[in-house]
Amino acid sequence: MTIMIIGLLMFLGSHSVRIFAENWRQQQIAKHGETTWKVAYSAVSIFGLAIAIYGFGQMRLDPIYIWYPPMGMRHAVALLMVPAFIMLVAAYIPHNAIKAKLGHPMMLAVKIWAFAHLLANGRLGDIIFFAAFLIWAILAFKAAKKRDRLTPPTPVSTHKMATIVAVLVGLVVYVVFAFYLHTVLIGVPVFS
Repeated sequence: MTIMIIGLLMFLGSHSVRIFAENWRQQQIAKHGETTWKVAYSAVSIFGLAIAIYGFGQMRLDPIYIWYPPMGMRHAVALLMVPAFIMLVAAYIPHNAIKAKLGHPMMLAVKIWAFAHLLANGRLGDIIFFAAFLIWAILAFKAAKKRDRLTPPTPVSTHKMATIVAVLVGLVVYVVFAFYLHTVLIGVPVFS
């Protein structure tokens, strides 16, 4: 579990610079350039995520159970993940109404993903893993909203088709992940 925690600290720590050290971040970008910052940030993030995922897999080999979730929670997760995937996709499709309304749909998607998985997992490692992401998403969303109040984003015109595409692509990605990729990548079938 230590390996997973180190990976989480690296990954979520690098993603928390804007929450806790925005001025330092700006100084580093000014000093070293935006490209150098992005390369370093990406390297630390990818390495941290890889370590966290490896540690998560190792933790599952010798689990410590805190509680045993009822079977129905798996169905709740499956249901909650539908809007999470739609919001995740909406974060990357320009001019959709979901992003315009929510402002930061990716962070909201992470909140839903982490909360949903906390409902259905009772192992200590799972609780630490998903709670860390939930806490980070709450803090990151709050910090992003604060930045938006200080410097309001430019209003973006929305297009109905962009919103429809975000929803449809989100649903397709959900179906592919739920029925195929979750088992392949995570080793746990969503529906069994």
